[in-house]
Amino acid sequence: MPRRLVLGGLAAAPAALGSTLSGSAASQAAPPRLAMEEFRLPGPEDGVSVYLRNKRPAGTERFAPDRILLYVHGATYPASTAFDLPLAGLSMMDYLAGQGFDVYLVDLPGYGLSGRPAAMGRPAADGKPFMRTGDAAAVVGQAVDFIRRRRGVDRIDLMGWSWGTSTMGLYTSTHNDTVNRLVLYAPQWLSRTPSLLGTSGPLGAYRSVSRDSARERWLKGVPADKQADLIPPGWFEQWADATFATDAAGAAQTPPVLRAPNGVVADSQEYWQAGKPLYDPGEIRVPTLVIHAEWDADLPSYQAQEYFARLTRTPYKRFVELGEGTHTVMMEKNRMQFFREVAAFLTEADPQALN
Repeated sequence: MPRRLVLGGLAAAPAALGSTLSGSAASQAAPPRLAMEEFRLPGPEDGVSVYLRNKRPAGTERFAPDRILLYVHGATYPASTAFDLPLAGLSMMDYLAGQGFDVYLVDLPGYGLSGRPAAMGRPAADGKPFMRTGDAAAVVGQAVDFIRRRRGVDRIDLMGWSWGTSTMGLYTSTHNDTVNRLVLYAPQWLSRTPSLLGTSGPLGAYRSVSRDSARERWLKGVPADKQADLIPPGWFEQWADATFATDAAGAAQTPPVLRAPNGVVADSQEYWQAGKPLYDPGEIRVPTLVIHAEWDADLPSYQAQEYFARLTRTPYKRFVELGEGTHTVMMEKNRMQFFREVAAFLTEADPQALN
């Protein structure tokens, strides 16, 4: 059953929404009021639900297809504590909803606020990797169909981060008719460098991540003299507190850990690390934005560039490389650049106009 909330008072909203007001007029501009609803969809096994969150301008129930967006997360961390983390009072989900979007996020089974499959109730070594990319794409398809029925539209926008680009890319390559525009944030492609997921050899059902290892991975590849001011004070702690709290069993361990399904690691070993594409980007036939940051050590720039070159059948495509950011630029000091580039791509009315 859905839960409904109305949110107001987004602290940074006037600036974040790119208001043209200045001086006292800007300070008097009322921030948008946002409505939030939460849903649980049936999961891949009995008793395991899929968590879906929606934010939109309060009082609005009808949206054009190009103003409806679904976001999915990457390999380790859920959507609910990244895409909707209110850093300085504003999340990316808030930002886009404030721009008039009907915005959704989904936590895949085994992540965040979704249910934990039975394999996560046993020692990792007792199970096999689960939630492969194809499984994730099937969950995304279920969420897309739910949103399309709810809003009475044929198509919506999609956005994926990291492994989520493979999820959204795979889904779009076989469901172009249900996708309006596609945003790929740090796309996964054939790898020439070792994976930073920290797992090799035989795989269990899931892996465990500590807060220290999460921070170390976040800052991997950042010049030493740039690390101190990359993440504003308190932001990492706010994210880590919210993220690790979603895994009650992992949080009860000493020291606390976050557990994540290993299906993505199995796919990485079998496909991306082995030089074999899991799907063909050339089958994507919708307008596509590839957005990346220069210090991304998880999925370096060469992967984004090579992926972009393989988008051969899109009506149009765009590649944006942001300076001074990592794989997690969405939650760093330059995040507003990221927000605005994504919003500009999704909202431009006539991208192929000659004048």
